[in-house]
Amino acid sequence: MYGEPAWEIKTPVDELISTILSQNTNDANRDKAFTALRARFPDWEDVLESPVSDVVTAIRPAGLGPQKGPRIRNILETIQKTRGRIEIDFLRGLPPDEARAWLRELPGVGPKTAAIVMLFALGLPAFPVDTHIYRVTGRLGLRPANLTVEAAHDAMADLFLPEQYDTAHLNLIRLGREVCHARKPECPRCPLRSMCPYYRRLKHTVRKP
Repeated sequence: MYGEPAWEIKTPVDELISTILSQNTNDANRDKAFTALRARFPDWEDVLESPVSDVVTAIRPAGLGPQKGPRIRNILETIQKTRGRIEIDFLRGLPPDEARAWLRELPGVGPKTAAIVMLFALGLPAFPVDTHIYRVTGRLGLRPANLTVEAAHDAMADLFLPEQYDTAHLNLIRLGREVCHARKPECPRCPLRSMCPYYRRLKHTVRKP
């Protein structure tokens, strides 16, 4: 139904910061905030030499600036102190588990953010799980109902082949956004309804007139 999705390839640090900005907002606002942030700070090192209030102002379109601004500043500062410069390309040469562990040590970086950077910027196998994927895979029965979001990352990585991770991730998100909504999912137009336990239960609970 959706085919092979395309996406913009960013540097690992750019992908990391963009993912932080994406939290609790939509893609359009994330992109506006990232563009404004890069216009204000052409080099990431410039962020460390400016008041954090300038970062907060630049990323206002993404929302939660008072939370995201200091987080971005702390992440860049940690990378600078650890690496001597703001770059994380070296992670490409590490085993995936080691790269993931290094990213998770950065302040405010959780399993989803680490997995996104690994998959889309570093070329390392990882399966990011967001709220849409968690909801859709639960309804489809692709994961245990009581599995935590964090544990779902490994479950999805086991379910798909590594070469399918990017396509499966992006298309499951699209299905969740466009069809399998949290409220009032549009099951009749879902391409997976014939194999969906949630849809079968829904049909059985609807009373006929």
